[in-house]
Amino acid sequence: MIFRQALLRELATSAAATFLVLLGISVTTQLVRLLGQAASGMITSTGVVALLGFTLVGYLPILLSVTLFIAVLMTLTRSYRDSEMVVWFSCGQGLSRWISPVLKFAVPLVLTIALLSLLLSPWAVEKSEEFRRQMDSRDDVAQVTPGVFHESRRADRVYLVEEVPGKSNLVANVFVSSSQNGKDGVMVAQSGFQETAANGDRFLVLLNGRRYEGEPGSPEYKIFEFERYAMRIETGEAAERAPTTKTLSTIDLLRDPVPRNLGELSWRLGLPVSALLLCLLAIPLSFVNPRAGRSMNLVLAILVYMIYSNLLSIMQASIAQSRVDVATGMWGVHAAMLLLLLGMFYRRLSVYSLWRLFR
Repeated sequence: MIFRQALLRELATSAAATFLVLLGISVTTQLVRLLGQAASGMITSTGVVALLGFTLVGYLPILLSVTLFIAVLMTLTRSYRDSEMVVWFSCGQGLSRWISPVLKFAVPLVLTIALLSLLLSPWAVEKSEEFRRQMDSRDDVAQVTPGVFHESRRADRVYLVEEVPGKSNLVANVFVSSSQNGKDGVMVAQSGFQETAANGDRFLVLLNGRRYEGEPGSPEYKIFEFERYAMRIETGEAAERAPTTKTLSTIDLLRDPVPRNLGELSWRLGLPVSALLLCLLAIPLSFVNPRAGRSMNLVLAILVYMIYSNLLSIMQASIAQSRVDVATGMWGVHAAMLLLLLGMFYRRLSVYSLWRLFR
């Protein structure tokens, strides 16, 4: 009983530390990518946090699966390095006795991974796509980022706003390069605001500015000064995106069992199954020979995880392209890993039996 409590406590500590590290890496990489998109005007600065949250929810099943594998592996590896396994084997206990406490720790996480993979992750991807469509449907002025040149949808205007005051419908120090009636021109204004006409058309009204039209130095070069100049704002219409399998709910995938939907379903079901098999694989993979290198088991564990994950991705694509049947593609890789798990346990248990025989 004391052994189980100590093991579960150590597994929980290792899992928490591993998850925080993986989460920090994911947040940093995704935040850098989203901030780059916000700086280029592809998304709004206020949408960075929302998209970051949706993205992390989508990544949580993979992060938890890796966390579970690393936590079990590192905990049992430490037991080998500190010679605790020698004491364990000397007491007549086998390696298989570790399965029960490891499963007690892993099953709640596996159920959480299944819940995230089957329900929450598709919802997060759908909401992320919906949020992006809303941002794509913004008008030209709404997409302008201070200090960044922005081209209109029809590619006939380029906007630059130096400063955006507190009110969202006001802009200041506006630069607009446009082409009207075959003539190129540049307008600058001290300030401006958005206005909606009675028929619903929206205009950008520039105040106290100038328009420079024509080629500088030519006789046709003109300079106009204005107190008020209204430019019609193009209505934003987001391009229709074809729905992807990642945005469909699991129920919708089951209702329409076409190959591409079955491929996505195999991936969602494979995440919790692979997490369970990986945590059990970590038990024999954690073996460390004190007389040999102490990092070989970690290299082997990383190799096993990469092969397993890549095979799941390959099988998902193969099912979607009808290259393999559903049963083979969905469960073949897991069956192969189960055989590997049994083989490794058999090998370790055989070594343990020989050790007891000749001690």
